[in-house]
Amino acid sequence: MDYRPMRLLVLDVDGTLTDGAIYMGPDGEMCKRFSAKDGLGLKLLQSAGVEIAILTGRRSRIVENRSAELGIARVVQGISEKPAALRQLAAETGVSLTETGYMGDDLNDLSAMCLCGVRACPADAAPEVREICQFVSDFPGGQGAVRQFCEAWLKSAGLWETVSPRPVSAQ
Repeated sequence: MDYRPMRLLVLDVDGTLTDGAIYMGPDGEMCKRFSAKDGLGLKLLQSAGVEIAILTGRRSRIVENRSAELGIARVVQGISEKPAALRQLAAETGVSLTETGYMGDDLNDLSAMCLCGVRACPADAAPEVREICQFVSDFPGGQGAVRQFCEAWLKSAGLWETVSPRPVSAQ
């Protein structure tokens, strides 16, 4: 991956942080599957000073809980107009859109992604999304795609050695 500056990473949820499956019970949404590997990748990115935000069209307490667990304070849910919400996030954080990354997977992410300087997607993203991305993961959404992007960006920025844990030598 060629280095591009990024101070804010905005993530879609369904199909990016999850596999896109929505499990429904008689009272509505029951659960979503997240990858712990993706979570660690996001924590590493945060330790390098990159702020993380969630921007999703659905509303879910599950997303609130996972975001809190990962220390993601900016969570915008129930959004149908993602470009306007993205501009608002950039304004609130004081980060230009050229230094904003977006990782999404489907057509509803496309117009917001086109505004960003860094664009990434899972392997199973819509063809139109893959076409505009500088980084296309080898992994599908919810199965390590976010982690792979985080590592690739940190390495391209020359920050991997400073944020990745080093093994402790046996004595």
